[in-house]
Amino acid sequence: MDYRVQSVIREMELALSEPHSVDSLARSVNLSTWRLCHIFKSETRKPPLQYLRSLRMQKARKLLETTFLSVKQVMFEVGLKDESHFVRDFKRVYGASPAEYRRRHFCQT
Repeated sequence: MDYRVQSVIREMELALSEPHSVDSLARSVNLSTWRLCHIFKSETRKPPLQYLRSLRMQKARKLLETTFLSVKQVMFEVGLKDESHFVRDFKRVYGASPAEYRRRHFCQT
């Protein structure tokens, strides 16, 4: 994988709760926004912000499975601010709202 894409992914993972923009991610690896998007999508099959959303949803799922944090706390831990968007996106990805998902999966992994 391209080292610049790896660097951007690492940056996303290390600062998941921070707001990220494609511009700031591109600057961090000395690329134009267009070039980062092109390389990133060719390497991961997703644009950078879609990849970031996936990371956030994965982290939210893990936190719901393994912690006693409230859904709102989980949402903030993964860098999201709008609860309705978080619930909608989580349900789209995992087929259940965060609260429903927790009831089904808490500490079963």
